[in-house]
Amino acid sequence: MSRYARLFHPFRTPQGEAATPDQVRNDAGGYVFELSDRARLERFLVLGSDAPTYYAKARTLTRDNARAVLRALDADPAGTVATIIEVSRSGRAPKQSPAIFALALAAAHPKDEARAAALAALPAVCRTGAHLFEFLAVVTELRGWGRGLRRAVCRWYTSKDVDALAYQVLKYRQRAGFSHRDALRLAGGAMGSRSEGHDALFRWITAGREALGEREVSRGETTSRYAAVNAAALPARIGAFEALQATRRPQRAAALVRENGLTHEMVPAELQSSRKVWDALRVDMPMTAMLRNLGRMTSYGVLTQGSEGTRAVVARLRDGARLQKARVHPLGVLVALNTYRSGKGVRGSLTWKPVPQIVAALEEAFDLAFHGVEPTGKRLCLALDVSGSMGFSEIAGMTGITPRVGSAAMALTTMRTEEAWSICAFASELRPVTLHPRMALSEVIDRVSGLPFGGTDCAKPMQWALQQRLPFDGFVVYTDNETCAGREHPFEALARYRQAMGIPAKLIVVGMTATRFSIAKQDDPGMLDVVGFDAAAPRFMARFLRE
Repeated sequence: MSRYARLFHPFRTPQGEAATPDQVRNDAGGYVFELSDRARLERFLVLGSDAPTYYAKARTLTRDNARAVLRALDADPAGTVATIIEVSRSGRAPKQSPAIFALALAAAHPKDEARAAALAALPAVCRTGAHLFEFLAVVTELRGWGRGLRRAVCRWYTSKDVDALAYQVLKYRQRAGFSHRDALRLAGGAMGSRSEGHDALFRWITAGREALGEREVSRGETTSRYAAVNAAALPARIGAFEALQATRRPQRAAALVRENGLTHEMVPAELQSSRKVWDALRVDMPMTAMLRNLGRMTSYGVLTQGSEGTRAVVARLRDGARLQKARVHPLGVLVALNTYRSGKGVRGSLTWKPVPQIVAALEEAFDLAFHGVEPTGKRLCLALDVSGSMGFSEIAGMTGITPRVGSAAMALTTMRTEEAWSICAFASELRPVTLHPRMALSEVIDRVSGLPFGGTDCAKPMQWALQQRLPFDGFVVYTDNETCAGREHPFEALARYRQAMGIPAKLIVVGMTATRFSIAKQDDPGMLDVVGFDAAAPRFMARFLRE
């Protein structure tokens, strides 16, 4: 090609220049496309912004996303709150914090419709006591305690069955600077209690067991209706919790745990290292708690090779229906695997010898935690962005899981599902990478983490496929969209590939950070943006490729 042809090529524009009027400059200096506020909302709800990216501080990223959420609320209050509820309920996100933050923004919004929808959604999004306290910590920074907020908090308590509410009260006694006593008092008491059991529980929360007798307590001319509630109306779990706090005998504590479904948060500090107690806790331990405490149970001797505890844990990890019912997120499994196989905790001095069967079961659980992964039968190019910015941040603030690691893990799930695929890694140039579906996830993480860093050119996968004349129905690019180093834009490289190969190849951009950028041309129906580590992403991707 002549010098003048290189200087002016009708289908190629350096990434440092805008190729179309609707492009915007990303944080790396390249030109890309800007997501809609609704797309940014979903990306934020799944990935969050509590960890900085290579180019932006967490504070800047959060403010930018908050503005997008507020604009979405301005345009469609009910639809935005419905999206918050859907992402929260479906288990698509690894953490609830972004959804809780977005709900608090809606609850403090100037529009009555937005506030009403947000407060009505409080029990759906804030399903645990910890969620409620986090919401209160955020919303009190944004607005005062008006009638609507007080009623919404009261409904959170009174809408629950008394036994389920007692569980929440004991499991999450204090978080984010709030306790249940604080919440009830700020809400003005639980109005419209459903039963005598609720009345007794509220009185126990706010004034303790000594205030539950048959005596009456007068406030001027008014007699408190809680004062006449009998202590016998309290849920049985409350009495078991009090007995657990009073005992120092592991055998007695284990019996109380087994008989009453108590959790490790309810166990006194003096018994937290007891093997008997943890063996009892293991039986009915929630799935997420089990993942977080695998190392601890191994360290205390509950999980050993060939033990009953290990067999039970492995069976639960291999139960896909159970994982999805418990809303176990793939990223949570990945963090558990990464931590457990290391043999030591992220904080503290706890160590353990990993049980091989549990490591293998965690590998299986990772794939099972993605919702509805089915093969498409398409020819796919899986392209991993391994540039410097992809190795800097942490996805959703999850310790040790960088976008680089996360993208390799997601790609491995596709490799295990599809038959016709090729994989490549790129920075400013292509990087050789050898991965196969029979590799352990831990091996994939180690191999990808060791690749050299560099700048970013997201056009490389399409250029490579064209140079090698490789036929692909779709390109799946895992990236933070901070491309800047190439001589042509990714959408231009895809257009050349389509024309030269005669294949209407599609492009799926898997965004691994919560920025507003995408390399996908927003008006091209053959391009799709999905959120990295959205548990439903593989299903969305497969449907797009098939249709």
